[in-house]
Amino acid sequence: MKARVKWVEERTFVGESANGHKLVLGTAFGPEGKTPGPSPMELVLIGTGGCSAYDVVHILEKGREAVEDCVVELDADRAEADPRVFTRIHVHFVVKGRALSHAKVKRAIGLSIEKYCSASAMMAKTAEITHDFEVIETTAK
Repeated sequence: MKARVKWVEERTFVGESANGHKLVLGTAFGPEGKTPGPSPMELVLIGTGGCSAYDVVHILEKGREAVEDCVVELDADRAEADPRVFTRIHVHFVVKGRALSHAKVKRAIGLSIEKYCSASAMMAKTAEITHDFEVIETTAK
């Protein structure tokens, strides 16, 4: 896997994946404290949520569950001293669908967090990761 990050100005950078996908990232600068995009650590946290959401949807679809939506909300703490690694991450899943099995949703989340999600595995080296979920029933179409 390859990626590239180029400095643009002040605290603004553009990251580019090997596939050519680009995103702006940076930290607060100037008197207004504006940010040009998410910070690198916000991207790490978002990536962890994305990795796990992907797993959960994939596992549920393979189990023939009628999943219609999956939202992952993350809440994290970082160490006070450098390097300011994540020390705690709570992952809350909101899974929507028709007649979803709570047991299958719970199993999919557990498999993702504990086995399949590479980002969670890395984060667990420094952070306590907890998770919970809610299932929202949607009406049949």
